[in-house]
Amino acid sequence: MKEVIISTEAVNSYGTRVLTSGIDLSQYERNPVLLWMHRRAWNGKDMPIGRMENLRVEDGKLIGTPVFDQADDFAKQIESKWENGFLRMASAGLEPQETSPDPALVLPGQTRETVTRCKLVEVSIVDIGSNDDALQLCGADAKLLKLAAGEDSPALPLLTLADTPDTPEEKPIENPNNKKEMNKEQLQLLGLPEGATDEQITAALNLMKTKADSADSLQLAAVTQTVDQAIADRKILAEQRDHFIKLGKSAGVEMLADTFKTMPQQMKPTDTIQLGKDTAPTPGAGQAPAKTYKKLGDVPESERLQLRKEQPQEYMRLYKEEYGHDCPPLN
Repeated sequence: MKEVIISTEAVNSYGTRVLTSGIDLSQYERNPVLLWMHRRAWNGKDMPIGRMENLRVEDGKLIGTPVFDQADDFAKQIESKWENGFLRMASAGLEPQETSPDPALVLPGQTRETVTRCKLVEVSIVDIGSNDDALQLCGADAKLLKLAAGEDSPALPLLTLADTPDTPEEKPIENPNNKKEMNKEQLQLLGLPEGATDEQITAALNLMKTKADSADSLQLAAVTQTVDQAIADRKILAEQRDHFIKLGKSAGVEMLADTFKTMPQQMKPTDTIQLGKDTAPTPGAGQAPAKTYKKLGDVPESERLQLRKEQPQEYMRLYKEEYGHDCPPLN
């Protein structure tokens, strides 16, 4: 009679694995039924096709020898296919009783907790097993556990991500001398030798940041000074200060200064030439005044009243130049 491996500790198609040492054989040994495709006699037709003998554990594997019922024609057909190599797989019907998420028990590719204790309910001959070590997992009610991918089950919980061990490809590669993983060129930019320590890299980065902050502060000070000088020179208005400071921070202080050089001085309405107010002849000075207008007709009408009030002597002079005689007394 050919022996068969009933169960091993490899990861199966359910995403779990069963510790062979935790399989309770006591109940099954009292009734070692052998079924076909895990079919129970619920309908009165699917009867056992034999029994399992010489059940034992070797090297973490559950092994046994199937013995077929010679009084059952269907069982004899299965036996023939078994002995002639047309059927080669057996499957254990197990009832999980205890599972563990312990990472030490988890193997690569495992998605559910490890079955540490279970009960062997039956063994079946199968045509195509769920994997190389075919298993049939049952609940306490002897019904098949349906464990679709990603579907949780109280009897066989899914592992959490933290329970799953890293594969060799997933483990990060660390440089013990440089955990920041900086390459040679980056270290050279910091002025550091290859193999610099974390402390050296951190110090160099802090120094670089300090220098950058200092440069930004100096630039802002220079831009602010240039803008304030432009306001004093009446190139821009005070309310434009923030705008030109922002412009200088982005364009640079040199370009900002060049821009101010090309801008004319802004004039206020009250800065209109005061028609010789500041250059009117001083009595007894014997110096000819700087004449802005030759005659009264040259003075814009909008300025004549101001000229009459603020510079009556200049007004009278221009009047005489215009009409050829003295100006009447001004009230």
